Amino acid sequence: MRKAARTMELWTGDRLVHVIEHIQLGDEPTGPKRFEGDERTPEGRYEIDWGNPKSRYRLSLHISYPSAADRAYAAARGRSAGGMIMIHGQPNGLQKGRVPGDWTDGCIAVSNPEIEALYESVPDGTPIEISP
Repeated sequence: MRKAARTMELWTGDRLVHVIEHIQLGDEPTGPKRFEGDERTPEGRYEIDWGNPKSRYRLSLHISYPSAADRAYAAARGRSAGGMIMIHGQPNGLQKGRVPGDWTDGCIAVSNPEIEALYESVPDGTPIEISP
């Protein structure tokens, strides 16, 4: 995933199979997530470790943030690294379309059809790399 380009690339082995454009990020999209409440989206290597079919959004996939290094960084500064970073669809109850702009608390939002496809095709343990 490339935050600045607002794109998510899906790969099978060394073959690019799909690109999702216009992803939406946290209210403070520049820079890596460091602390709970900073409204930034993490940067680094993580994995999709579980899905939530009963999300407040269409569906959601959990990203394994924070890593041990993320927790250590925050703890050394007397803070929490936060957590519950997800790739998710649009809010339940939104009749159609998308919430405009960057609006999450650090998650990655996509359209409802996109999260439905991801939810069906991305198994637990899938690596995700989030770059600036």
